[in-house]
Amino acid sequence: MLERTDLLVVGAGPAGGVAAREAARNGVAVVVLEKDAVVGRQRVCAAGLRPGFCETFDLPRSVVQCDTPRLALFDTGGREYEVMFGPGHTSTREELDGTIAGLAVREGADIRTGALFRSCVREGDGHAVEYADAREGVRKRIVAKHVLIATGATAKLESDERFAFHGWRDGLMTTLQYRVYPDRPASEIAYRTLELHYYPSRDGRTIIGWMFPKRDHLAVGIGVLGKMPGTQLREELAVFAAGVQSRLYPDASVTIKEEGHLLYGGRPRPALACDGIAVAGTAAGLVDATNGEGIFEAAMTGRLYAEHVTAHRNDPVRAAALYAQSATKRFARRLRRRVSLMRFLERRPERFALLFEQLAGVDGFAEALARERHERSRAQTCVLYTQAIRFGLRALIAAA
Repeated sequence: MLERTDLLVVGAGPAGGVAAREAARNGVAVVVLEKDAVVGRQRVCAAGLRPGFCETFDLPRSVVQCDTPRLALFDTGGREYEVMFGPGHTSTREELDGTIAGLAVREGADIRTGALFRSCVREGDGHAVEYADAREGVRKRIVAKHVLIATGATAKLESDERFAFHGWRDGLMTTLQYRVYPDRPASEIAYRTLELHYYPSRDGRTIIGWMFPKRDHLAVGIGVLGKMPGTQLREELAVFAAGVQSRLYPDASVTIKEEGHLLYGGRPRPALACDGIAVAGTAAGLVDATNGEGIFEAAMTGRLYAEHVTAHRNDPVRAAALYAQSATKRFARRLRRRVSLMRFLERRPERFALLFEQLAGVDGFAEALARERHERSRAQTCVLYTQAIRFGLRALIAAA
């Protein structure tokens, strides 16, 4: 007999894992298809977490590897601007995704690794999903009332007219990261700091570089919008990593593990749901283009989706439509503005310094910018808009 379930989730990242955990907790039968053999193993991500992430999603503090109260922003000239916040936290995707998946299994979700999603078609009152079981070497089908696509930046939805977004490819970023294992600890400040660097590549595009500390290594990587030949990307990363080493662990010998992947830094996907199927997290394009952060948005869209599936478990079309409204209202406007801001900065890279000066020098500006709209007080909203106007005027004067 054909297998059936209430909810089928494709992808066991923060979006899929949180959706599975919270839906299963509320009595929804959940199956998760994860293409990798181990949840989180193939994720190339600096894995920075916003302040309060563990409390928001009821996760053990053990997933936090370093507390990072300090954000260091570097402009195109290599000048550093210090912003104190949070504190933020770092993790690894193996630990974060694996922990969330384990909690989902504890609530009753069925997570199947080595399961490669192939297709999803309407069948009766649900959707028939076909996937390849890499463990058994066979194709299988399962019918689900609700379907959530949470496959990250590698989401292949452009051939599906329900979700096609022709701007998707324009927002894809090529990334390369080193896991740097020094034979002695880096400088003390490295383990309290998230570093973000913005500077031009040899072909003129803006590179975002990062250094995020972990328990036993440092994540040092770069990302650039669009494709970049592998040789050039490696050369760019080698130069960047050498600069980080000269500041933070100049006398150490290091072991390096190299990993590359696609990330996303464009506009949110216009359609997040259709006919009972929904898209969440990075697959929905819900990523902050200015810094590449999308873990919070992913986890929160998983929560929003689980809430609507629980409330409308026998009406998948309504559940998906209400989820899309909620996620769009909460995230899309802010993230579209971040894309516009990033493109504005990239057109004249000297603008990065102007913005970073204000973030570092004006009390409350960075905190107001980091908060979501519903989290800000009136005073914070006033600070945000005042400083945005000031930045715009300074940028115009500098260009004159």
